Amino acid sequence: MTDAPHLLIAWHSRTGGSEALARAAAEGAQTAALVAVADVTPEMLLAAGGYLFVGPENLAALSGAMKEMFDRCYYPCLGKLEGRPYATIICAGSDGENAQRQLDRIATGWRLKRVADPIIVNTAAQTPEAILAPKMIAPNRLAEAHDLGAALAEGLAAGIF
Repeated sequence: MTDAPHLLIAWHSRTGGSEALARAAAEGAQTAALVAVADVTPEMLLAAGGYLFVGPENLAALSGAMKEMFDRCYYPCLGKLEGRPYATIICAGSDGENAQRQLDRIATGWRLKRVADPIIVNTAAQTPEAILAPKMIAPNRLAEAHDLGAALAEGLAAGIF
């Protein structure tokens, strides 16, 4: 690993979809720290040069675990992350836009800089059984996450962000 600022991929998943996307992004990034949101600390956020937040939309909002990570880390990091790059991947059953908006509002408070368009992966899960079932993410969407991870890591290493 070089001395370049590293990418922190903070993820949460209940049914495997967001985890698969986060792992694909980490594979693309090669040097990223892949950390479940339950284990993310303010110190990890402060040490990272940029962020990829990957999680599901639950009931038209960020998952509770993702929101809890932001609740826990928000004030210790406030005023200390300005200008750092971030991107997002939301895994949703039908929409994903509300979770995306909520995450962007939090990032705005931290004064993060979005450096890639949001990725929203729609699994079309609409019944209780489908919503709770393990998710299989299409190879092209995993490739998209892989490429995003690679681009974020390269941008950090090259000093573009």
